[in-house]
Amino acid sequence: MYPLKKGKVASQAHVGLPEGTFEEEHGRKGFYGKSAHLYHTHPPTGWVRFEGKLRPHCFDLNRLEPPDLGDAQGLPVAFLGNRDVKLYVSRRAAPMPFYYRNADGDELMFVHRGEGTIETDFGPMRFERGDYIVVPRAVTYRVVPDTADNFFLIVESRGEFDQPDKGLLGQHALYDPAAISTPEPAPQLDDNREWEIRIKVDDEISKVFYPFNPMDVVGWKGDLTVWKINMRDIRPVMSHRAHLPPSAHTTFVTAGAVICSFLPRPLERDADAMKVPFFHRNTDYDEFIFYHDGDFFSRDNIKAGMATLHPRGIHHGPHPKALANQGKKAFTDECAVMLDGLNPIDVLPAGESVEWKEYWMSWMEKKDALPLLP
Repeated sequence: MYPLKKGKVASQAHVGLPEGTFEEEHGRKGFYGKSAHLYHTHPPTGWVRFEGKLRPHCFDLNRLEPPDLGDAQGLPVAFLGNRDVKLYVSRRAAPMPFYYRNADGDELMFVHRGEGTIETDFGPMRFERGDYIVVPRAVTYRVVPDTADNFFLIVESRGEFDQPDKGLLGQHALYDPAAISTPEPAPQLDDNREWEIRIKVDDEISKVFYPFNPMDVVGWKGDLTVWKINMRDIRPVMSHRAHLPPSAHTTFVTAGAVICSFLPRPLERDADAMKVPFFHRNTDYDEFIFYHDGDFFSRDNIKAGMATLHPRGIHHGPHPKALANQGKKAFTDECAVMLDGLNPIDVLPAGESVEWKEYWMSWMEKKDALPLLP
């Protein structure tokens, strides 16, 4: 259907907004479905108070101290989740003295800080800052960091993590399949000790013990394996004339969620084009963003290791300072991980313990006086 147009509008989304207006995208299915653009005379985020549970959230995950930070026997801690996905933080400071197998879901591990080796059924694989590591459901693995200061964001999903359909862009867009790494078998056959495997099923741990090292695979074949891609090998799609939606930066798709990577890139050069994310209200997805590195110029008072959650039904978009200063920047220098969840994402106790409760006020003009996270 040819889009209907009524009143004062821009002929191209995110370009040439009518004087004195603020554009809002009201869409379905994230950024994949039908949409309308509404031209407001006030910013849609110009609220003065909230009542009820629906409000934007911000978390300083640097303050989380999961059990595996101080105890090698400990596990990561979950801070957000729904029936499709659960988000964890691991800050493991020492090698796992056990192997781990998640039979509840597939895992996507993002290395925010640290380096070392992940030992898996398929063989060991080195990891470093900026790596996405895909661990299929029920793969046995062990994390062996070389560094003491480590930080992993882990997404557990009931479905597999697949590559997005790149369509007209071609198979080499976003990241070339040749940039993907997979493990090489390196069986451990003679360590002469007992090994424990912890298996998570229904969020409960069972333990199995072997008189040998279970990493004894001498070869493997097939299309199901552990694999990784580093952020530096992801090459974002760009448009010099119009701001592209987050869906253009999709890195993984899974049941009930889409994961995108926001990376440094030149900003739009068209004089009339918006250079910051446009206002939108998520109608079918809750939006989570983890801030990994760089200058997050569309958000005030955000630093690396923090995360935001914008629930469906309320607007979000650039803070007033970013909107006013968008013409002064020629490029974006930020690295962030976004997850859009199809079902409402709940804040778990660990997340609530490190939440900046006044975050919703950061769109208000007197934001400079806002208290930061303690």
